[in-house]
Amino acid sequence: MSRIRPHKFVHVVYRTRRFEAMLAWYATVFDARVQHRNPALAFLTYDDEHHRFAFVNLALIQPEGTQVDRQGVIGVDHVAYTYESLDALFENYVQLKALGITPYWCIHHGVTVSMYYADPDGNQMEFQVDSFASNDEANAFMEGPHFGANPIGVEYEPEAWLARLRAGEPAHGFLARSVHLPVSPVRGAAMAGLG
Repeated sequence: MSRIRPHKFVHVVYRTRRFEAMLAWYATVFDARVQHRNPALAFLTYDDEHHRFAFVNLALIQPEGTQVDRQGVIGVDHVAYTYESLDALFENYVQLKALGITPYWCIHHGVTVSMYYADPDGNQMEFQVDSFASNDEANAFMEGPHFGANPIGVEYEPEAWLARLRAGEPAHGFLARSVHLPVSPVRGAAMAGLG
């Protein structure tokens, strides 16, 4: 059986203690616009994709930290890859699990259904499928009250979803985030073991 591959590369997330300066720089350099912003997070895009960059404000998330330039704390948080369908995302999950590779965080962000993995060096990547058929619908969700109240998302159990999918439940029923609470801790409880 051939491996399931991503459909496209989609975004980069940065951790920073220079939140305002980073937003201004990326807005200027890429002529990007803010899709959603709160004091802790910002999402920017330069095209019709719901976001190409996201920024985590470490001054708010980790106020006790003092490092401004330390690699590993400051810098790329993760890179993201989109799969063509929920079935492809879960078939990739099955293939990787058979090889002993499992996600450390599974979350429904609202705009995407995502699985986060870490490579042997701890570099993080998000494998996702878009929740909406069009970027206009995704952008509208990001501007709405549910995303504003919970821009992180709601965790899910991949094995439970896989069982439901294999039992014949239609994939479209998983894509719309109908439950918006509880807000997941960033990277979930499993991430604590990776640091």
